[in-house]
Amino acid sequence: MIRTILAVALMCFGMFSVCVSALGLFRFQCVLNRIHAAAVTDTLGVLGLMLGLVLLCGWTVMTVKICIIIVFMWLAGPVVTHLVAKMELLTERNIDAEAPHEEGELLL
Repeated sequence: MIRTILAVALMCFGMFSVCVSALGLFRFQCVLNRIHAAAVTDTLGVLGLMLGLVLLCGWTVMTVKICIIIVFMWLAGPVVTHLVAKMELLTERNIDAEAPHEEGELLL
């Protein structure tokens, strides 16, 4: 019973993270901010969902597969996000004009 409640809580946390980052994809204007919102889904949301599934399944072959998926997502997600952000910086000529800036903010 406690394992089921904990699994449901982790899965709800994962779904909340996915929904918030999906909202961020629509609300943010700058591409780099949108990439950050998508990266949150890869790391935090998927981790919550997968750990909830691990708790529901118990220790089986399915648990090992889910753990391998978690490790792959945690290794591949940030690398892919970094490469997409780097490509955006290299190809976009007016990257400073795209993002809104406050008065007196130092642009690097």
